[in-house]
Amino acid sequence: MTDLALQPGPADATPLQAVPAYPASRSCPPEPWPVPFPLKGLGSARFGAETLADGRRSYWIEHDTVRGVTPRMLAWWFAHLEGDVVIAGRRVNRYRAWHPYDHVHASYARRCPDGSIGPGAQIRLREFLNGDPRYPVHTVTTIEKLDEEGFIHNPSLHGIPGLVRMEYRFERVAGGTRYVNRLLIGGIDGWRRAISPFIQRFGFGESRGQAWLRHNIEEVGLFEHILPPLYRQETGLQD
Repeated sequence: MTDLALQPGPADATPLQAVPAYPASRSCPPEPWPVPFPLKGLGSARFGAETLADGRRSYWIEHDTVRGVTPRMLAWWFAHLEGDVVIAGRRVNRYRAWHPYDHVHASYARRCPDGSIGPGAQIRLREFLNGDPRYPVHTVTTIEKLDEEGFIHNPSLHGIPGLVRMEYRFERVAGGTRYVNRLLIGGIDGWRRAISPFIQRFGFGESRGQAWLRHNIEEVGLFEHILPPLYRQETGLQD
């Protein structure tokens, strides 16, 4: 792991242009910026796709150990998606820093009554999987669970809730965190279950699922570089 994130450039260096947030209304992929970290490839993780007994399509990933990152850091991150991070002297919107080619916008559409982020809060997300205009994500997702054990949220699909579910599990292991997640496409009861085959074919088909697998492996791999120094700077905690 490198601590390049949050390190300022030389005092006499010409300031680099900031990498700003885009509005959620942006209708095309982001302009890529030259991330100074390598993106992990598909070979770094175990992953696959399967149809469950209830008819939902499951895309799952068992990531390589997320080195230097704790479950507490991950729970903090998902509750603090807004804001910037400084990387190699450049101020970068932190959601865009999390994936330099795919991410467009993240903001909290609804907070908990006390102003915090947790179950019941909602996140507004805009991205393009693999930077491909064929695979847009434009949703508001409702948080069901967010703690050191994991994160569960339920994005709407074309404005319809109950058709997509994302589950993340965090486990502290030697050197970092074991991070397992899956994306579930389809409903489990009533008319949502009845239309699941249509959704899986036309609303979120296999090619989009494969694009998500690659996207998620890449973004989770970047946690090692951007999250520990940001967490320590903003919280004063080590882990």
